[in-house]
Amino acid sequence: MSNKNHEADVAFIKALADVLRDNDLTELQVKREYGEADSLNVRVSRVQPQAPVAPAPMQYAVPASPAAAPAAAAPTVEIPEDPAAHPGAVTSPMVGTVYMQAEPGAPAFISVGTAVKEGDTLLIVEAMKTMNHIPAPRAGTVKRILVEDGAPVEYGSPLVILE
Repeated sequence: MSNKNHEADVAFIKALADVLRDNDLTELQVKREYGEADSLNVRVSRVQPQAPVAPAPMQYAVPASPAAAPAAAAPTVEIPEDPAAHPGAVTSPMVGTVYMQAEPGAPAFISVGTAVKEGDTLLIVEAMKTMNHIPAPRAGTVKRILVEDGAPVEYGSPLVILE
């Protein structure tokens, strides 16, 4: 490849980066043909900023009412911990869209209180037009479902709590 083509390619890549930024895109891929055996395949992408991390859970003490006996201790109200930290949390192994049933109109795979065996399908995560069945990692009872049908999920997002 000549130096002239190299300079033109650098300018072309810079122009693609500008298009990416100006149109708020995350990825752009272009193949540029120069001849039968000569081409340039360019993929320009950028990383989206991460959402801020939620602060650690806090405990709040509810003050006792004046009429309460002085010996009574003030009750402690606990804010639920991060579901992803729960020992029974089943997390998403990929980025995708959650589906609670095999097809529209079909019954959901699980509901709160459902007893599951290891390997039973809990839900489906669609990624790149592929339906990925998410199996139960162990036997247990579904205590909480943390996602809604059709909701997008990220890698590591808590989906279900099994106990």
